[in-house]
Amino acid sequence: MVPIGPTSRIVVGIDGSDASKGALVWAIGQAKLTGATLEAVIAFKRPTGAYGEPAILPGDLDFEGEARRTLGDVIAEALDSAGSEGCEVLTTVVEDNPTVALLRASASADLLVVGASGHGSVVGALIGSVSEYCVHHATCPVVVVRHPPQ
Repeated sequence: MVPIGPTSRIVVGIDGSDASKGALVWAIGQAKLTGATLEAVIAFKRPTGAYGEPAILPGDLDFEGEARRTLGDVIAEALDSAGSEGCEVLTTVVEDNPTVALLRASASADLLVVGASGHGSVVGALIGSVSEYCVHHATCPVVVVRHPPQ
């Protein structure tokens, strides 16, 4: 296991779900405990139409702005819950597939933290599981913070 300390980096994946909020609260606690740098990553994808062409959408939708707002809201809530003293959260907003974005961000990290919704194997197989993919493909240790389904 790679030692976690003041020169270490923890990456946590955020998508606005309760599972990702729980992962961030856990990661804040770990960063405060170890003195590691904490980076919260959110990824977004613009919808595509047939043949991968950009989808025609009504109005001017700001996907990046919405991702930034979601990230800011989740961080504020988590810092309020975990106690904001002694922890700075760096932010990264990426236009990419969430699994690709997290694996890239964590390539030079000492720890990757992700949330799991707890949907189980059937729903996970149908919609895909970012946490499961990260466990199998990340080059650093991965902590999965489980959140039970509603």
